[in-house]
Amino acid sequence: MRLPLFLFFACLGLVAADRPNIIVILADDQGFGDLGANNPQSKIATPQLDALAKGGVRFTDGHTSSGVCTPTRYSLLTGRYHWRTKLQSGVLGGFSTPLIAKDRLTLAGLLKQQGYATGCFGKWHLGMSFPLKNGGIADDGGNFSKAFQDAASVDYGRDIVDGPVDHGFDTFFGISASLDMPPFVWIKDRRVTEIPSATKTWLRSGPAGPKFEAVDVMPSVIDQTIAFIEAQRKADPAKPFFAYVPLNAPHTPIVPTKEFQGSSGISPYADFVKQVDHDVGRLLASLDKQGLTENTVVIFTSDNGCSTAANIPELQKAGHEPSYVYRGNKADLYEGGHRVPFLVRWPAQVKPAVSAALIGQFDFLATFAEITGAKVPAGMGEDSVSFLPVLLGAKESVRQGIVSQSINGSFAIREGNWKLLLSAGSAGWSSPKPGPEEAGLPSVQLYDLSKDPGERKNLQAELPERVASMKAELEKLIARGRSTPGPDLANDVPVQLIKQSPAGKAKTKAKKK
Repeated sequence: MRLPLFLFFACLGLVAADRPNIIVILADDQGFGDLGANNPQSKIATPQLDALAKGGVRFTDGHTSSGVCTPTRYSLLTGRYHWRTKLQSGVLGGFSTPLIAKDRLTLAGLLKQQGYATGCFGKWHLGMSFPLKNGGIADDGGNFSKAFQDAASVDYGRDIVDGPVDHGFDTFFGISASLDMPPFVWIKDRRVTEIPSATKTWLRSGPAGPKFEAVDVMPSVIDQTIAFIEAQRKADPAKPFFAYVPLNAPHTPIVPTKEFQGSSGISPYADFVKQVDHDVGRLLASLDKQGLTENTVVIFTSDNGCSTAANIPELQKAGHEPSYVYRGNKADLYEGGHRVPFLVRWPAQVKPAVSAALIGQFDFLATFAEITGAKVPAGMGEDSVSFLPVLLGAKESVRQGIVSQSINGSFAIREGNWKLLLSAGSAGWSSPKPGPEEAGLPSVQLYDLSKDPGERKNLQAELPERVASMKAELEKLIARGRSTPGPDLANDVPVQLIKQSPAGKAKTKAKKK
């Protein structure tokens, strides 16, 4: 039964047992068009996710803060744009130091204060402190393209700190980073489950647990999530729970289980997407079995668009467009890099709908705070705006603009349907790539997404005043240290608005010589 809106808000925060359980499922590298609900021409069957979409609100204009994963995860958990931190481009590695400051409020920390049991299951990829045998902390400097030189010096028999259980989660079971980044080992709370005495390779080589296998990761993550929920309900049925489930799939290594190998008839990536759908279905079925579906908020989204590692030409040959009508893919500043699947189901309060409201994953903090009656402390959640009104039926977007970045740290800003890219090309992995491919192109791009969702007609020359005003607004958002109302705050580091392309850097060096 749905409460009238005024009664619902009047009751918020009064009784813990009345508060909804919350599950956030974050796929890894799954494109907007990889869901049948988003893409009528999709060639990959996703019946479980399509049913989830039908039972809740399917957002068609939902975004990450970045075209790659670490920055997205930071913004999702903190309600703060990642580019306000030291991470100005790229991602972290498996042995990187923590990105989340010790005093930074996270979704888990907020909900734990509200009486929730909190668990994280899957891929962390926000850095954690691995102790070294001779003292100090491991630090790969984000240089995960080569084997971490000090991997053999890590003391795996000691606690790993500054991870999920130090940022609001009661428990953690998962991996430190992407499944193609060592160490290849399960971490339970602060300890590895087995000493990584072997060396294994999934794209990159590194220390691995003898029993650890990449193909087992996604099913195990779902199993652990279900076990956490079941144990919590048995221990204290009145206590609400929050489960953050950052999957490792369909990111590389693309390792569907035997059951799903060849199941799509298209490619291993498509097989892996089918397995994501299946495993999400297992989790949803568990909620049904325990009678938890009605008052559980379930969110499914992705950390960025589909990766080139999925062999996009192979998918396209089969008639499947992983970015749907949008340009670009993972790493890009174009929509295909950061416009992602965004499904929200809460049967007790939310009527099924399709919403074109502009929202971002960085809005979870403010939204969950409003749902639970919590107050976000001053100086936290600087870029988070609650979309609860939209969930409850509001037709107008609460948020009017967002800021996005590509893998190289280039900026884009949205104002309504207008999008300004401070780059000549994709600023990522699709053409025109940073460097020679950008030669002769304007240094900025302006698109009207209402008429040109594929970002093909650059209007920067026709509308210089709009370009100038949007750039000025971005500069203001950076300088203020926040994009929400309130006193100005400080970014962690100076933020460079314009990122120089490889070609530009080469020219600068030549001039200096």
